[in-house]
Amino acid sequence: MVRLTIDLIAKSRNHFKKKRGLSFPEYLKTLTHLHFSSKNIEDIGDLSMCRNLTVLYLYDNQITHICNLGFASNLTHLYMQNNNITHIDNLSNLQKLSKLYLGGNRIAVVEGLEQLGELKELHLENQRLAPGEKLLFDPRTLVSVAESLCVLNINNNNIDDIRDMAVLKELQHFSAADNKLNNMEELEDVFSHWPQLLDMNLSGNPVCKRTKYRDCLITVCKSLEVLDGREINELTRQFLINWKASKEAKKKINKKHMLPRPLIPYHITNDFNTSLSPHSGHIYDPANMQRWKAQHSLRARTLQMPTSGRLGHVPVPAAICSGVDA
Repeated sequence: MVRLTIDLIAKSRNHFKKKRGLSFPEYLKTLTHLHFSSKNIEDIGDLSMCRNLTVLYLYDNQITHICNLGFASNLTHLYMQNNNITHIDNLSNLQKLSKLYLGGNRIAVVEGLEQLGELKELHLENQRLAPGEKLLFDPRTLVSVAESLCVLNINNNNIDDIRDMAVLKELQHFSAADNKLNNMEELEDVFSHWPQLLDMNLSGNPVCKRTKYRDCLITVCKSLEVLDGREINELTRQFLINWKASKEAKKKINKKHMLPRPLIPYHITNDFNTSLSPHSGHIYDPANMQRWKAQHSLRARTLQMPTSGRLGHVPVPAAICSGVDA
């Protein structure tokens, strides 16, 4: 097993030979960059003498755990992509860490970043997950980096939901290509919380096949300059924004016209000289309704009676003349 230790650094021609004239302990104190990529390293030993270390390159190795880095309080860049790491831990002392590269590992849950308040870039693409597994995010970690994170790369991780990421309001570059994002409404809601977003890549997701996919995202992400590798023309954006506003205004007008009209009260009249049917102007009363029905029936019978004496003379019952029910 290859282990990264002080002795391994001493044997490296790429390091100590560049600092001739210094003792080895003095050299370790001045060391700011440590390059040990592609060395079949499986473990990190005691490197506490490298107290001024700021950049550590350990990509393309066989490391399974992040450990023994608590001494590196000045570390700003950590490159550990393409290893065999399964958990993100032991990073709480790296409070100056700005860029963290962990792509190509075996991480299933993104966690353990609660103390990294200066983290600006997080790269987690291409995790080698078990079949059916997807990359998940601990909400506490998302909240802890929400004020600082500007770059997030989660390509190819079977992700189908990013609603919890809405808190990352400082994001400027977001890459989630080759995942399983499919809900346009959810994406629009999340992206509306990212006012700083400049560059986004969602290519290879099912949502890209939706009608007006590109147009919708351009209108939601008003600061976006590049979408799926294609630049956004400002004239095109303004046209789409105006078109969307016009469409929404028409919807409001149509909705207003489709509102149900108020019902007209059904009033009853006992004025028999003007009409045989109810009309407005009279207050409904059950007694009036009965009176109207009786008068309507009586008049109908009277009009059918035979004439007597002179032509066209129709006798009118006294009940109608007196205004009382027959």
